[in-house]
Amino acid sequence: MRILSGIQPSGAFHLGNYFGMIAQMVKAQKNEDVFAFIANYHAMTSVFEGDRLAKQTREAAIAFLSFGIDPARSTFWLQSAVPETLELYWILSQHTPIGLLERAHSYKDKVAKGLSPSHGLFSYPVLMAADILLYDTDLVPVGKDQVQHVEIARDVAIKFNNAIGGDLLKIPTFKIEENVATVLGIDGAKMSKSYGNAIDIFTDRQTLEKRVKQIVTSPLALEEPKEWRNDNVYRLCALFLDEEGKTALQKRYEKGGEGHGHFKAYLTDLIWDYFAPARAKYEELKQAPFKVDEALTIGAKKAEKIAAEKMTKIRAAVGIL
Repeated sequence: MRILSGIQPSGAFHLGNYFGMIAQMVKAQKNEDVFAFIANYHAMTSVFEGDRLAKQTREAAIAFLSFGIDPARSTFWLQSAVPETLELYWILSQHTPIGLLERAHSYKDKVAKGLSPSHGLFSYPVLMAADILLYDTDLVPVGKDQVQHVEIARDVAIKFNNAIGGDLLKIPTFKIEENVATVLGIDGAKMSKSYGNAIDIFTDRQTLEKRVKQIVTSPLALEEPKEWRNDNVYRLCALFLDEEGKTALQKRYEKGGEGHGHFKAYLTDLIWDYFAPARAKYEELKQAPFKVDEALTIGAKKAEKIAAEKMTKIRAAVGIL
């Protein structure tokens, strides 16, 4: 089964990025055909400075490799390294109703938060459809906010197939990991760079502690029992814990005698210790850029080969000589 997912290089990597997508891909590459890419074309809808986009793209590549994406097991590449992506994007645009895009929640949310309502932002789901359909993807792991985009890709693929009278484009499905479907930020809303509520992974200990202390909690006396079910700190801790660890933490909440400051310190330790190997790998790769370039080149060649073969069939179907 081919599993595909991508992530924008639009800023520092945070817990939502890791648990929402990267951890799932690292796990899946042991047994599945994993396609993981850095969506630098998509990032252009919010990152407008060329130098910054280039810098963040390289940092994203280093982060992927540091988290455990293995170029020998997975296909790992830059979106921009495969020009067929934009060609398919244009072809699929001819089969995408405006009304379908007008109903996209992500577009409305981003415009409401101040992003310029550009054509690129509006047609973002079509480019995402091209990313998915170009590689005969079976499954796309997504957060709840991205489900609609996969549904749009399915709709566009069906319209395309109907138009050419065949089944050239595979209809993908999506998968939501319910326990990480929405990783919460420090304010209790979905964690996002654009919302300013993220907890960055590759940061120093002091900055991490400061950020965790900013998590919104209920004001309760130290000796009082605490409610863990809807507590922002507990929900983040649970991402790192097995069932035994969750039960132990729940009992600490219910017992009382500890304040939210204690639980925030515990969360800081969990984050710091869990990502220690990734931080070490990140620093190593920063000093060896040739290793990053080599990994991306290997992945780009594999992705390009598949994309070229697929586009030969698509061009023939739509009459592009």
